[in-house]
Amino acid sequence: MPTVQKSLRIPDEVAKAIEEAAEASGRDFSTVANELIAEAVKMRRCPGILFADGPSGRRARIAGAGLEVWEIIATYQSLERDVERLRHAYHWLSEPQLRATLGYYAAYPEEIDRQISQNDAWTQARLAERYPSLTPDRP
Repeated sequence: MPTVQKSLRIPDEVAKAIEEAAEASGRDFSTVANELIAEAVKMRRCPGILFADGPSGRRARIAGAGLEVWEIIATYQSLERDVERLRHAYHWLSEPQLRATLGYYAAYPEEIDRQISQNDAWTQARLAERYPSLTPDRP
């Protein structure tokens, strides 16, 4: 992705928080700052979506639900993109939560489709090869 060099003044406490996050993750200041700025832009563009760390990195999640956007969208796709069926499948989610999810997907389809593809790539054989302790013992 092309980049642009800009000068930016940030408060000391924000710089320290970014430095701590960079150190904890083993990444550089610029990478972490760019990730945080990108997430802030996405959250502003799609209210009701937040970002949280998970086993496979930071992902877009539905605020108040604990579900990642890709999970809902994978279901939506399996339901032939029928919003009514999606509402029924996730009856506990509010209308604003579902709208936020669908809106995020409309804004960032490549990101979500990539996450769905990565999840679909986890076959039983791949799981057993990568994480043998998670596979039940076979006689």
